[in-house]
Amino acid sequence: MVSISSHFRSTNYYLNNSHHNHKFRIKHLVSCSAQPTQTNIKVVINGAAKEIGRAAVIAVTKARGMELAGAVDTYHVGEDIGQVCGMEEPLEIPIINDLTMVLGSISQSKGAGVVVDFTDPSSVYDNVKQATAFGMKSVVYVPRIKLDTVAALSAFCEKATMGVLVAPTLSIGSILLQQAAISASFHYRNVEIVESKANANDLPSADANQIAKNLSNLGQIYNREDASTDVLARGQVVGDGIRVHSLVLPGLPSSTAVHFSAPGEIYSIKHDITDVQCLMPGLLLAIRKVVRLKNLVYGLEKFL
Repeated sequence: MVSISSHFRSTNYYLNNSHHNHKFRIKHLVSCSAQPTQTNIKVVINGAAKEIGRAAVIAVTKARGMELAGAVDTYHVGEDIGQVCGMEEPLEIPIINDLTMVLGSISQSKGAGVVVDFTDPSSVYDNVKQATAFGMKSVVYVPRIKLDTVAALSAFCEKATMGVLVAPTLSIGSILLQQAAISASFHYRNVEIVESKANANDLPSADANQIAKNLSNLGQIYNREDASTDVLARGQVVGDGIRVHSLVLPGLPSSTAVHFSAPGEIYSIKHDITDVQCLMPGLLLAIRKVVRLKNLVYGLEKFL
């Protein structure tokens, strides 16, 4: 689709006739160009009634180059998603509990489409297949997704030549923490992870497990002097000798700290999450990047 833009400029030239002293004014029409218009990315939020889903609806609505095309959830069915999110004006988009119905209603729209999946590990594979059937890319943020599911999705995307971004975290701060931990691991041989959460679900957390996995993949053995202890208070060993300690108290922010030590010094890096809003810049980045993909990419850090 193109838009035609024309620019007019009036230029006055005065020609004198030596015999009659007449002046003639000549107007010139200048420049006409055709410029492509950018079509907004159509975004469907699957899991829209969740806290993160509501935050995503608001973020997408305000984002440049995007528009909310649908909201899917099993709660608040039939209600306007704008009102569910507490927005000043309704969006005139009802929450529907059928992803296929939503995709079918927007399948004829021009431009790229992305389904953001905030559901659960058991439904991710089928959700991505449905989105692919309608020519839409997917951003998957389901922290408890199993690697077997990711592998199956990767094979499916390779065959279908369809882009999917699976993000273990959408927090840019969390990714920067992981990258800093990898850099520090080349200089220290003692490391422990301390995390805090408001509830005891999924411990160690996905972030702590990912950090331990990243450090273990470097081929180093950590905490050799304390590797054989079986004292429970020393925490759970994850990976190659890396111990994780989880503190759970109601009201605590979600926090992850990595402590390194060497003779005479301690190096600590920490990241706190106080609100789901911190995930929105990462989500918008994921949406913008996935529209160009033709396969599965695991991890938002690939685009930082």
